[in-house]
Order: sequence, then C-alpha cells, then structure tokens
Amino acid sequence: MSMALRVLTALMLFIDAGVHLHLAPGYQAATPGGIGQGTLFLLEGAAAVLSAAYVLVRGSRAAYALALAVAFSGFVAVVLYRYVDIPAIGPFPAMYDPVWFFEKSLSAVAEGAGTILAATGLIRSAPRGRRVTAP
Repeated sequence: MSMALRVLTALMLFIDAGVHLHLAPGYQAATPGGIGQGTLFLLEGAAAVLSAAYVLVRGSRAAYALALAVAFSGFVAVVLYRYVDIPAIGPFPAMYDPVWFFEKSLSAVAEGAGTILAATGLIRSAPRGRRVTAP
C-alpha cells in the first residue's frame, strides 16, 4: 500500500508538471521580460518534478509534506485565478483566466488528487505513539 501511495502521489505531480511545462511558453509570450506567468509555470513544473521524485525515492514524512505543499498551492492558484481577478502585485503578473480548458482542468484534477494523496501519505507516515509501561 505504501508504494502504491507513493507512485500515485508522484504520478499526480508529474501530470501537474507536464501541463505547466507544456503551457509555459505560451503564457510567457504575454510578458517576455521579467517574471511572467510562463516563468511561474516553469517554477511550478520544476517544483512538481522535484517533489514527485522525492516522494518516489524516499516516501518520508518530509517528502509527503513537500508534495502536499506543491500540489495544494497549485490547486489553490488555478482555482483562485479562475474565479478571482487579482491585479498584478509587484513583479508578479495578473493571472486571471476565467475559462476552463482541457489542460487547465487536467492540472486542477491532478493537483487536487495529489493534495489528497500527499495528505494521506503525511498522515500515514506520522510517528506512532510509544507505550509507556509503569515500573
């Protein structure tokens, strides 16, 4: 069961990474210099690949915590920027995109499932309490 959970968690993160890396060039075209949405997509893709590899190799509590942070942050971002028009903040661009399309939907589903799987792995990897016996 532990290995299946690790593989499924990593698979969801790899899907997330694939979508972001595939879409990044098109989104960067809107802001060719500086921090653009494409650059943020590349960073999300890299974080997803690294956390997926970490979960596969280690399957530790820290690996699941990192996977949870990456998957959950991606899920929150895609849903937030779908429904809320947040203006540019400093060097970060406005990323409002009020349309669901296949890749965006795939990413959201993978990030949501990855969040649930990583949280499950984090809970399952929690240290068990020790029994203390009276002398």
